[in-house]
Amino acid sequence: MTSNRPYHHGDLRRVLLAVAVEAIEEAGPAALSLRELARRAGVSHAAPAHHFGDKAGLLTALAVEGFDLLAEAMRAAGDDLLDVGVAYVGFAVRHRAHFEVMFRPDLYRADAEEVRAARERSGAVLRSGVAAVSSGPDGAGAVRPNMLAAWSIVHGFATLWLAGALPPDVGSDPETSAREVISRLFP
Repeated sequence: MTSNRPYHHGDLRRVLLAVAVEAIEEAGPAALSLRELARRAGVSHAAPAHHFGDKAGLLTALAVEGFDLLAEAMRAAGDDLLDVGVAYVGFAVRHRAHFEVMFRPDLYRADAEEVRAARERSGAVLRSGVAAVSSGPDGAGAVRPNMLAAWSIVHGFATLWLAGALPPDVGSDPETSAREVISRLFP
């Protein structure tokens, strides 16, 4: 059985990624299907497969987009590590679907070159902020452990916030609350 729906849809790749974000925000990445995306986008069920191959291909593209959006958000925050960390949390809250996919490499082709490059771009921004505050006797040797500490704190806070697992007295503004927590990272 074939569909009478048109294949071309303007920038179908962009439309499918946007529809995927909506679907993931509603039901999570596990419930995502290319057939449902096609229905939501109003195109034939074969159209998503033409652009992405399969679900893993679609989620790979979404992960790349997410890492690039994260790099952009952190870069826009400036050079201050605290502001970069708050931007990370803000990104997670504003781009929840991307965030849920990016850190689930079992869902996409994590070894794809475009994923590695995008992940490196976002990591470089955080590493730069950490390097600026990693001084002292260890010097450059402290960047890696400090990078892991910074990432763990901002990612952990964002994950707890999104899960609704933080105590109610933390407040209702994720960025304000994150600023208070992240400021303890490098006294």
